[in-house]
Amino acid sequence: MTDFAATKAMFHLPEGMIYLDGNSLGPLPKATEARIAKTVTDEWGEMLITGWNRAGWMARPTDDGDRIGRLIGAEPSHVVLGDTLSIKVYQALAAAIDLVPERKVILTDSGNFPSDIYMAEGLTKSLGRGHELRVVAPEDVADHIDDDLAVMMLTQGDYRTGRLHDMAALTQKAHAAGGIAIWDLAHTAGAMPVDLIGCNVDFAVGCTYKYLNAGPGSPAFIYVAPRHIDHCQPALSGWLGHEKPFAFDLEYRPGTGIERMRVGTPSVLQMAALDSALTIWDQVDMQALRAASIALTEQFIADVEARCPMLTLASPRDPQQRGSQVSFAFEHGYAAMQALIARKVVGDFRAPDIMRFGFAPLFIDKADVTKAVDVMADVMTNRLWDNPVYKQVARVT
Repeated sequence: MTDFAATKAMFHLPEGMIYLDGNSLGPLPKATEARIAKTVTDEWGEMLITGWNRAGWMARPTDDGDRIGRLIGAEPSHVVLGDTLSIKVYQALAAAIDLVPERKVILTDSGNFPSDIYMAEGLTKSLGRGHELRVVAPEDVADHIDDDLAVMMLTQGDYRTGRLHDMAALTQKAHAAGGIAIWDLAHTAGAMPVDLIGCNVDFAVGCTYKYLNAGPGSPAFIYVAPRHIDHCQPALSGWLGHEKPFAFDLEYRPGTGIERMRVGTPSVLQMAALDSALTIWDQVDMQALRAASIALTEQFIADVEARCPMLTLASPRDPQQRGSQVSFAFEHGYAAMQALIARKVVGDFRAPDIMRFGFAPLFIDKADVTKAVDVMADVMTNRLWDNPVYKQVARVT
């Protein structure tokens, strides 16, 4: 069993703060500062350009890709890190489209993160090959999988509500219809066990700055199933995805295996932060994590509903149908969240009325949930949110 009291001690958490926003940006592991300092002084400072070989900078995207692969149920050597999540979405979708060139329908849902939809819109417009981006309600996805399907592109956990898609069932149905399945794991990687192999997923992408705690701007990852990796074509034919980058050929030839999905130069400092965070994740049993997550979210829902009846649960009530996130709807949700943050209970807000709370057992425990609900009850019962200061909308909500 994972010792979550021990993992909590590994994070820097500001005094008195109950941080329920790890689903948006994970907190700082205490070891990260020293890990980055070592990279700056001992590696960049002393090794300079030789750090690419001597410090292993060039190999880190695939080495740490395997460490993330364990958390998401991927085969070894089929996950690589680098670039941003939007770029990885673009890569996966472009490669998937080319695997079924005779088909034109790209199916997604209105609960998908808008950036994924934007990337799909931009790609299909630039291709000009007649693709149709079909956006349906999350609960209607299965009904829209038919013989016209080219690619099903979904986020496993809804960013607003935490509602989970059935990855195995939807992937199976997409395959039965002759389509390709892409899954965005931004809200499930590090939040719960993911089984890419067992679900027979074609492509998956995700970020590392949320539950994986690698810091703002940390690299994204992409997974490609073994059956596709040797013949899928990378639309973004970057230098580091070349078969031999240092041959400096003028003609692009994709690299072997998952290396072909690399694009630009990896961010060495961000990779150092990720490496530090993964040292904690190497100690975590994902089944134990899921059990702890469900216990925390169940406690939170029960206590909030008992003490804050003005809030309406927006997440699925069945814990098996939601990720490690609980959302409540409230007409004045933005102001209420600002009032909570002012009292050191940190969640976030998603328009039009969603108050989001993320639960990461690595650093949140039952006592934190109790304290958070105490503050929420005070804010809501006494209308402490009804203050002009809390109604001034900031750039990041």
